[in-house]
Amino acid sequence: MKIIYHCFGGSHSSILAAALHLGLIEKKRLPSMDEMLALPYFDKTSKMDFGSIRFMGIDEYKNEVYVLGKKNVGRRYGNMLKGVAELLGKKDEIIFVDCMTRVNLGMKLGGFTSRRIGWVSLGRPVLGRSTRKAFWDLVNLVEITRLRAINTVQVAR
Repeated sequence: MKIIYHCFGGSHSSILAAALHLGLIEKKRLPSMDEMLALPYFDKTSKMDFGSIRFMGIDEYKNEVYVLGKKNVGRRYGNMLKGVAELLGKKDEIIFVDCMTRVNLGMKLGGFTSRRIGWVSLGRPVLGRSTRKAFWDLVNLVEITRLRAINTVQVAR
């Protein structure tokens, strides 16, 4: 199974969700900004990363976990990827997870300020506080996704 967590920039919510999924960050306590910044790609993406599916790791069930920043394409990008997977006969082997449903306004503002404008010293503190506020919603999204992956594999057998 391949799991692709995606969001607008592929720099914050999808990275944190993938890290939670892989156990790179604890799901039972709020992470510090330093812990989040230590994650691969967190608040580090560039314009060249948009649209690229980046590998994050393999979970304990041998599921491959990826992240993707899709910019303004929104749901259309997920639909396109699902269509390609279906054409290749792999639609039941890929789970696409939209992390934007768990992103709050502060994360959008902090991410925009830090990544798009490049005012990292102004955007990161806003991003950090807002990401911590959204943390439990992301934990919930990851737990739902992990259950989906387990159920999908069991149904396929």
